[in-house]
Amino acid sequence: MSFWETITGSDLTREWKAFEVRAQALPTDYRAAWEQVRCHLFPYGDFTGRNLMPILDSALGLLEETSADGQSVHEVLGDDIPGFCAALAGGEGARTYRDRWREQLNRNVARKLGRLGG
Repeated sequence: MSFWETITGSDLTREWKAFEVRAQALPTDYRAAWEQVRCHLFPYGDFTGRNLMPILDSALGLLEETSADGQSVHEVLGDDIPGFCAALAGGEGARTYRDRWREQLNRNVARKLGRLGG
């Protein structure tokens, strides 16, 4: 990946398009599951979402393999897709972007209050 691709995010655009082409080849129920997996993984991404690309690639690969084996989506993902995504992102308690932003805001407020009070 070149510096220009990193700055512009064109490499991410290519990867997203490739994911969408792969997802279109899935059966309908698997495509719906893919959409849910994508939506539930987004909060675990960083600012660019670059850290999610390997996770999304693996999740899509799992859906491709299991659909080819003839398994149902329910057998693969179960009833708890948000829980499945949390496990993929690092288990329960994995930090989301909201958690990171909240911590940053709290640090900034504490620093400002420390200056005002001291």
